[in-house]
Amino acid sequence: MFLNFMIELLLQNKELIKIIYALAIIFICAFIVLKTDRLFQLSLHRGIRYLRNVFFFYGVGFFIRYILSPYLPNYFFIFSLSEFFLVTGGFFLLYSLLWKNFENPAEKSISSLFNLRTFIFYIMSTVIVLLDYFWQTYYFLFLSQILIFLIVAAISYSKYLQDKKRRNFMRKYSFAMLLSMSAWILNALASLWFSWNAFVIIIVYFLNIIIFLLFLYGVLKVTRQR
Repeated sequence: MFLNFMIELLLQNKELIKIIYALAIIFICAFIVLKTDRLFQLSLHRGIRYLRNVFFFYGVGFFIRYILSPYLPNYFFIFSLSEFFLVTGGFFLLYSLLWKNFENPAEKSISSLFNLRTFIFYIMSTVIVLLDYFWQTYYFLFLSQILIFLIVAAISYSKYLQDKKRRNFMRKYSFAMLLSMSAWILNALASLWFSWNAFVIIIVYFLNIIIFLLFLYGVLKVTRQR
């Protein structure tokens, strides 16, 4: 009975929950951007700078999707714009783990937002967004993000096995990536099989909150050590 009551309560207040969820994610993203930027200024570690960009793009994407979209006429265009930022954030997340394979740490640091490699991210994100926009679907968004988080989870788990000094951090990181992938899979199922079932979407909201809180915890722990 209590469980049914809670489910009914959540469903009756789903719009309020959506707003609270969006504001929480945006606040967490903004806080992580500020903290990681400070950490980058102290360490000059490029991976941290690319991780900072991840949450900048996620924060903007969530702001457009949940705060701006209700007040703008062309919903699908606005969703596509937010999709661009979310997909780009995913590419930056992947690159934050792989940047040493493409950049020489000894070379002069370049802009983390505007360089040849990031332009490739922007082009790929634009292609994914245009495919979804012209077909009026979300398939390419879901597929791209599930693949990205699957790869990121595999890379972070590999680093967990190899890097004894950061095992605890990489274990939590791998877990967060698996949760993220699960959230995208649930999101895809909600769209493709459950016709955007409100209860499934609320579960996705809670999963995402947990994921972002895990990142926030990791960033706070690292910055306290500094």
